[in-house]
Amino acid sequence: MGNPKAFMTIPRKEAGYRLVSERVHDHGEVEQTLNREDRKLQASRCMDCGIPFCHWACPLGNKMPEWQDHIYKGDWKKGVEVLHETNNFPEFTGRVCPAPCEKSCVLALHEAPVTIRENEASVTEVAFLEGMIKARPPKRRTGRKVAVIGSGPAGLAAAQQLNNKGHHVTVFEKSHTPGGLLRYGIPNFKLSKHIIDRRLALLIEEGIEFITNTEIGKDIAGEQIMAGYDAVCLAVGAGKPRDITPPGRDLKGIHFAMDFLSQEIRLHQGEMTATEERIIAKDKHVLVIGGGDTGSDCVGTSIRQGAASVTQIEIMPKPPAGSNPATPWPNPFPQVLKTSSSHEEGCERRWLLNTLAFNGENGHVKEALVEEISWEKDERGRFSMVSSGNRETMKADLVLLALGFVHPVQEGLLNELGVTYDVRGNVSVDRQHNSSVARVFATGDAMMGASLVVKAIASGRKVAEHIHQQLMR
Repeated sequence: MGNPKAFMTIPRKEAGYRLVSERVHDHGEVEQTLNREDRKLQASRCMDCGIPFCHWACPLGNKMPEWQDHIYKGDWKKGVEVLHETNNFPEFTGRVCPAPCEKSCVLALHEAPVTIRENEASVTEVAFLEGMIKARPPKRRTGRKVAVIGSGPAGLAAAQQLNNKGHHVTVFEKSHTPGGLLRYGIPNFKLSKHIIDRRLALLIEEGIEFITNTEIGKDIAGEQIMAGYDAVCLAVGAGKPRDITPPGRDLKGIHFAMDFLSQEIRLHQGEMTATEERIIAKDKHVLVIGGGDTGSDCVGTSIRQGAASVTQIEIMPKPPAGSNPATPWPNPFPQVLKTSSSHEEGCERRWLLNTLAFNGENGHVKEALVEEISWEKDERGRFSMVSSGNRETMKADLVLLALGFVHPVQEGLLNELGVTYDVRGNVSVDRQHNSSVARVFATGDAMMGASLVVKAIASGRKVAEHIHQQLMR
């Protein structure tokens, strides 16, 4: 802790976003960066607390006080090395993590936590720019082979950790390019895809093999994979979207959010086929159902496509802004109002609305019938939805369902392998990430349900250690 009084003399300073008038016309990253001197000052605000709640709150266990101190002292190389001890991909989490570490920072008591997430992205960019991050192939190989199915954050983390141990790792990806959720689920304006590509280049240089455009269980049978590898790691994500079924759900113009987002990303990557129907928001009144991050991404993408209007509705109550007594510090996931860069670009947001029906013309959706509701708690503390009777229709030429995901897609590989599922439909595993099938492990959203990138990376690291231990018995 080089400057013990910095937290009192230096205010929190965020990099902020590019101007709305500029960013809505492109898909470049919206977040700006501070210069190195400003970033060093922000890192100096870390108090090196006796009990680092930031470290406790991070699913990866990142050692925030240590690498903040290295940044403050200008030792960017040591800072990124400490980060890499616990986090395979700080350039990803530094952009898309909700930063539970900051929510639990002691300075969050004054609503001015250390800018940990931005510092993480900054130190990683400096390290890449100056050649501090290099491929590190293992010095020897074990002769064991592991197949990782899925190349999202969990799969990539598991693959790198296993490769570091000397195992031969092959990552299978059903899409055209590796990256999974990072590539096809997060818009370019939040995570530029060259950030993923440069890391993939390092992983390939380290000896990891990637096989794309290959869906295991369809293009290659699961039994063939089982026969060719000593262990199989399922990192297929939670791809089954949550749906609603009000009257009119079958009208054209109603799509799952991920279909809309992934198509836009594939368009920019030149991966769309000529016969594929375009989901386009241009000149349409867009209704986004679901108030989470995926819904927010739909808002930003719709605005960039030229939507006439964008409305986002949520069935839950509007959370309080700033702080919430129900989820006090140091809760890493406080239930407070989140306003994203996409919301700032022009979006009407409403809460406590339930969708009753969709109405259309000539088979295409034109409006949605919604009703105001409330939530009441019974004597057992359970909430139930209560209708108000107040109904209204909303213009909706394009409806995007951003309601989250229920569990991994079970049809195909998972059912073929015969893995068992938990009560939520995820792959059931024990404490060592073993599934019910010998030599088959599961990690990330496939076993815990849809969650955060940072949790997926942490899960990938853990499963890799368990696989390694069992391979080397």
